[in-house]
Amino acid sequence: MDFYKVIRTRRSVRSFKKEPIPDEVLNRVLDTARVAPSGGNRQPWKFILVKDERLRQRMVAACNDQKFMMDAPLIVVACGQKLPINRGGYMGEMSILLDVSIAFTHLILAARAEGLGTCWIGAFNNKEIKKLLKVPNEYEVVAATPLGYPSTDVFTNPGNRKNLDEIVSLNKF
Repeated sequence: MDFYKVIRTRRSVRSFKKEPIPDEVLNRVLDTARVAPSGGNRQPWKFILVKDERLRQRMVAACNDQKFMMDAPLIVVACGQKLPINRGGYMGEMSILLDVSIAFTHLILAARAEGLGTCWIGAFNNKEIKKLLKVPNEYEVVAATPLGYPSTDVFTNPGNRKNLDEIVSLNKF
């Protein structure tokens, strides 16, 4: 699929078919996260695939009870390793949020290219998910997404978006 079409038609999906994702498709999607860039090439990420139904139910509860997540055959949880290296400036240890978000974005866009739907979940109980999925202390949960085939055709061009001149300026704000 054309890269620009992937970008223009990626949507947050909240209704999924129960259809499983073939391993070769899932591996292609995951591999895009693996090769994503990171500061100092540290690759401070770990992705947990949650397929078990009981675990997914508990994930839903830990994600502010967003029940639509159960419709997808799996949930991807992106974790970032807290590194003692300061990227510099004000970012400090928060730099893992950037690195993991870059990899997660690769995954989400690759999912779209494969006809899969995602929905970036940022509302969750970090402590609860860490306990539930046995995430080590040196990692934090950064994001999660259900992953599956959408139940309806949601991949359309974006609706109301700001014009370029509203979001871009030259040389100064």
